[in-house]
Amino acid sequence: MSRVLSTTKTTANSFRAEDYAYSVMWSDEDGAFVGRVAEFASLAAHGSTQEKALREIRKVVEFVIEDIRGAGEQLPEPLSKRRFSGKLNLRMPAHLHRQLSMEAEREGISLNQWINTKLSRNLALER
Repeated sequence: MSRVLSTTKTTANSFRAEDYAYSVMWSDEDGAFVGRVAEFASLAAHGSTQEKALREIRKVVEFVIEDIRGAGEQLPEPLSKRRFSGKLNLRMPAHLHRQLSMEAEREGISLNQWINTKLSRNLALER
C-alpha cells in the first residue's frame, strides 16, 4: 500500500483513505475483528474477518474525509506523508538513564545505539 512520495508538496485536500495507517486486531470483548486508523484515533469498525474489518474502516475513513472536506476543515496528515528526522529529545528518570548507561557500557556501545537496539527488539516482538 505504500507509495513513493512525489517531489511536489502534498496538500491536505489530496489525502485519500489509502494514505492512512490501518490496523486490524481481534477483540474478545466485541467478538469480532476491529479495524482502526492511527490518524483518526476515535474511529473503529468491526468485521467477522480481518479483511471485512479493514474494508469497513476504510469506508468509514472515506466518509469522514468527505465530511471534513465538506466542512472546509483540515484533514490530519497521514503518517505515510510525514517526514521524520530520526532525532528525538527524550526525558527519562535519572535511575533509568543510569541503568541504560550501565547496560550500554557493558555492551561496549553508545547509549544511543543501546536504546535503538532495545527499541528495535521490542518492536520486533510486537509483530
